Amino acid sequence: MPSGNKGKNRSGGSLSLKTSNKIVRKQLYVKQKKEQGKERHEERHRRRKEEAKDPKLREERLANNQPLTIERKRVWDDVDDDSLGVAVDVAELKRRRLEKEEAEAARLADGITEEDEEKDDDADSMLHSDEEGDDDDEDAEERIERLRQERAQRKPSIAPSTTSTNLDMTPDSLTRQFPNLFNEEPPVDPKILVTTHLNGTIHKEAEDIAAIFPNSTYIRRSAHAYGHKYSVREIAKFAKNRGYTTLMIVGEDLKKPSSLTVIHLNGEDVPPGPSLTYTIRNYLPGKALLGHGNPTNHYPELLLNGFKTPLGILAAKSMHTMFPPRPELSGRQVVTLHNQRDYIFFRRHRYVFREARATEKNVVTAEGKEMEGMQGIRAGLQEIGPRFTLKLRRVDKGIGRAGSEGEDALKWEWKAKMEKVRTRFNL
Repeated sequence: MPSGNKGKNRSGGSLSLKTSNKIVRKQLYVKQKKEQGKERHEERHRRRKEEAKDPKLREERLANNQPLTIERKRVWDDVDDDSLGVAVDVAELKRRRLEKEEAEAARLADGITEEDEEKDDDADSMLHSDEEGDDDDEDAEERIERLRQERAQRKPSIAPSTTSTNLDMTPDSLTRQFPNLFNEEPPVDPKILVTTHLNGTIHKEAEDIAAIFPNSTYIRRSAHAYGHKYSVREIAKFAKNRGYTTLMIVGEDLKKPSSLTVIHLNGEDVPPGPSLTYTIRNYLPGKALLGHGNPTNHYPELLLNGFKTPLGILAAKSMHTMFPPRPELSGRQVVTLHNQRDYIFFRRHRYVFREARATEKNVVTAEGKEMEGMQGIRAGLQEIGPRFTLKLRRVDKGIGRAGSEGEDALKWEWKAKMEKVRTRFNL
């Protein structure tokens, strides 16, 4: 015979002891959710009062509550090397080398000072205790440690929230491998020739891509039965003889842009190269964007974000040379190349500065403080298009795969095994 206390044991205020009555179970669930919500609101109210009295508590809480994204888990190669394919932060590597040079300079300076002091002491007296030598060694170590700490405590930049690429951090290895791309000469105005593969059909998309780059010309490439099928090397020679600085080839797949090859032609008496091959994903023309704007002939501004490794610096410099060095600010156009997890997101916008609405807050810095001089001002963006994503696949020394010769013909190539570790990136 079943016990009469069975129903009492299964009922209760906790969901761990569920009741068989559906209505009572629903009431218990609603009651529990209300209690949990009440506890959260009381906790937030108490925390708000404490942070109002001591603002440092809020700063500590926000500093500790950073989301642990893949970018924050990013790992770097622990090597003192700045060649292509090595995942090292160029700025951090240069900082470590500067610290090492300063430490060596401090040691040399201390050694010279100690020798001079020993000579003076020998001339005055033959007494020289070991304790004084130990004190000098301790002073030298303290000086080196102080220099290291001063170097580590760098002053924050004006806009620390940005991830702009600093091309001044170009490593010496890139300058030696690509002297025509990385030189101290003033940049020249680019002149770009854009074409497609043989029998290309994406003429409208190729024209839109060519319109992104100032001083560019699009020429259709045909493989007619009675026409001459020019190779890429012949086209590069033709373009170089007519003053073009870059040759760009747009590939297609299923009537959509699928690849982009950028060949730098360089100046006279200099062999062309390097060639960078990208794949294009998620291509979206400007007319397909909601509320899109119409482009103008003004030279745009260029933003390069997130390129940190030597390979990323090479890709950023390659794109940097295809835009004129003197943007026309009256056009208010900006081209953004944002690298994130080895994917380069391309966007083109038109911006306008306007007064902030009553419901909008002022612009703040990375620390959450209002930016000086930006009170009551907001920036509006209108995307012009097209919109697409690039991924670097190859870097060749000369004109593509077939036009590169020598042992170092292939500078870098993407391989599937590079993405086994999800926290390691090449750009």
